[in-house]
Amino acid sequence: MDESVVLTALAPRLRWFVAVGRAEHVTHAADELGVPQSTLSRGIARLERELGASLFVRSGRTVRLTREGRLLLRYAERSLAELATGARELAGEVDSVQGRITLAFLPTLGTEVVPRLVGEFRAVQPGIRFDLLQAPHHTLLQWIREGAADLALTSPLPEEAAFTADPLGEEELRLAVPADHPLAERRDGLPLADAAAERFIGFLPGNGLRAAVDRWCRDAGFTPRLAFESGDSATVRGFVRAGLGVALVPMSHHGPPPGVVELPVTRPRTIRVIGLVRSRERRASAPARAFREFVRNHTTPLFAT
Repeated sequence: MDESVVLTALAPRLRWFVAVGRAEHVTHAADELGVPQSTLSRGIARLERELGASLFVRSGRTVRLTREGRLLLRYAERSLAELATGARELAGEVDSVQGRITLAFLPTLGTEVVPRLVGEFRAVQPGIRFDLLQAPHHTLLQWIREGAADLALTSPLPEEAAFTADPLGEEELRLAVPADHPLAERRDGLPLADAAAERFIGFLPGNGLRAAVDRWCRDAGFTPRLAFESGDSATVRGFVRAGLGVALVPMSHHGPPPGVVELPVTRPRTIRVIGLVRSRERRASAPARAFREFVRNHTTPLFAT
């Protein structure tokens, strides 16, 4: 038989067949399914005609599976179970405690913020798994737009109508300098303009921080002279520690590494808003909704202060 005929015949009536096969009684199965007995009988008869096989031996409304019927029932039950599992995983249901989330985020958030959030969430929702993706800001938004990611932690927050963004907090960036640098004595802070003559370790183009740093330097009246570029804040700090330049980096909960001093910037205000972004055009899965609610209600500060 043509495969398309088999699929067309089975798909709408597979559940009906399984119900009758299990109950061995058309009326009881009709009651369970919530369909008229006559409709169910016609559906089973049509299925037999399209398959070219007798599935039941009938005695009034009582039925008994034939050899062909028993064979089909075995595969039908297996298929329905697989479909149910796939549908649950796709929708992420099962009381919102099982499923998978694709979480995308800026590389600079992968050192502290994302591990903390995922770890704390998994402590209360251990059945939810994560696929983690890192990329620059513009790629994160593209993934959300295309459905390749459920949620994205990023900055700046998008203003396009296609996105919904929940601000989660402000992240301060400080001027990282080598510990033996003359500016390292300015522990109380300094205007960013005081670093105008320095060589900077910058973030790669496309990184959300690159645009922010360029804007802050422009506000301070200069264009930074870039010595090196990286997409990773730990690498940027490593180049600063090696004495190869200074950099604006996110303030760390654990403080700077040895050999690096991070100075508050008094002017301009080097603060960026981090938020959780999702698509406005697609309904989020249950795991994604659960994680979003968890993050929005997070009680402890996400960023160093």
